[in-house]
Amino acid sequence: MNSTYNAQLDQAPEYVKVNIEEGIVAIPSGLTNFKQLYFKTEPVIRNIGTKQKPYKHKTYEYHLNGFYDDKSDKPRICPKCGAILHKNGLCTTSLRHIPMGGKYSAVSVQRYRYRCSNENCEYSEITDIPFKSKEHLLTEPLREYAETLLAYGMTLKEVAHITGLHKNVVKDIDKARLEALYVTVDKKGHRALIKPETQARYLGIDEFKLHDGYRYATLIMNMETGCILWLQAGKKKKVVYDFIEHVGLEWMSKVEAVSSDMNSDFEEAFKEKCPHLKIVYDYFHIVKNFNDKVVSQVRKDEQKRLIEAGDIEGAKALKGCKYILTSKKATLRTKDNDAFLGKEISKGSELFKKESVEQTGNQLGRYYTLLCQNELLFSLDFLKEAIEAAYRENTTDRMKAKIEYIIKFCEDSENEHFQWFGKLLKDHFDGIVSHAKYPLSNGKVEGVNQKIKTIRRKSYGLPDDEYFFLKLFDASRQRWRSLEDD
Repeated sequence: MNSTYNAQLDQAPEYVKVNIEEGIVAIPSGLTNFKQLYFKTEPVIRNIGTKQKPYKHKTYEYHLNGFYDDKSDKPRICPKCGAILHKNGLCTTSLRHIPMGGKYSAVSVQRYRYRCSNENCEYSEITDIPFKSKEHLLTEPLREYAETLLAYGMTLKEVAHITGLHKNVVKDIDKARLEALYVTVDKKGHRALIKPETQARYLGIDEFKLHDGYRYATLIMNMETGCILWLQAGKKKKVVYDFIEHVGLEWMSKVEAVSSDMNSDFEEAFKEKCPHLKIVYDYFHIVKNFNDKVVSQVRKDEQKRLIEAGDIEGAKALKGCKYILTSKKATLRTKDNDAFLGKEISKGSELFKKESVEQTGNQLGRYYTLLCQNELLFSLDFLKEAIEAAYRENTTDRMKAKIEYIIKFCEDSENEHFQWFGKLLKDHFDGIVSHAKYPLSNGKVEGVNQKIKTIRRKSYGLPDDEYFFLKLFDASRQRWRSLEDD
């Protein structure tokens, strides 16, 4: 058996010829010119959290001890006086290394000190370690491994747990990775975001809550690819001005339309710099304003009126019906069908003594009952269908006629909420009608807003706004990059 093994070892390539001991697996370290002398295993306790929120992890760690051999026969020359440098002892540097077999590892590297042979020169140096990371006491393979995990979407805490690195070190690695992808530096050292990868025809713009309080930021994205093109704190004209300056007027000249909410600052800024652009107000924002400012308010007013009139039963019928009044009939019909089939909307648990909840039915019937009992609710239903029909039109003239009819209907109404909605449509008429030619939806932008909330929640908040914005840039491009790679 031993003779067979020795014969196989003699035939093996040079780079795998090592002394094999029982229970040892020998693999290439990935560390250039590192010669391992021995190793030992020690128990360690690592804090992969922060000082404020410590998270201590008890495990074992491999300590790989060896030396760095630069394999250079050429004499070292002093850069100051030109004399030969002589070896002057050894120094040891400990570097974090990639985990092995579920255990952390560290490399202790011995390297030579050099001193100038000229007695009048005090120059000295230490041999560089080519596989050491530039910014931290860890190896390049470990840095690359951490980068790969972060690129897959793992959180800082998860990567810290896997690699044994401090959470702040992982953050530095991730930020450097993102800056290499999305940040350019000119000759003067000025940092800037990369220019858009492709020419966009349609843009989407929306603000989102940056931190608790009243701090907001604005994003601009390519509506066709879903890639974020610009992020900036604030929600005023300056955001648009800075974006246009970033991409250039020539690039903007090929953009046809911008999908936006009803922020007047955005519209005015785009029109001021790029008058050819069409501002589009999508169906989502119109309906959202209609539901929040008209349907909800009318329902509350009617409840109050019925209570004052002594119609308690009528007031009870309006209680808790906001969802029914703001939903499409097709949605209510689907809910009724699910109830007929006995569909569960919440599964029960025998373990936790929780009963299952089935979908309730007769929602469409309840909706029609409310319409028959209240004239204002009937008018709301009429307006809701009229808005939907207008946004289905693909010709400007036909959509214009339908929106004008809705405006007149609201203006003729004696209800203040109807009149407010009519004024809203009148003030944003051109942007609404533009939807017939440019059927854009801010759904992608709203989807990014949800992704923003998810990233912030997974990261337990990101006080570093620059790092947070780079994370958003990367998140919006992950699917796009994967499609390109395919």
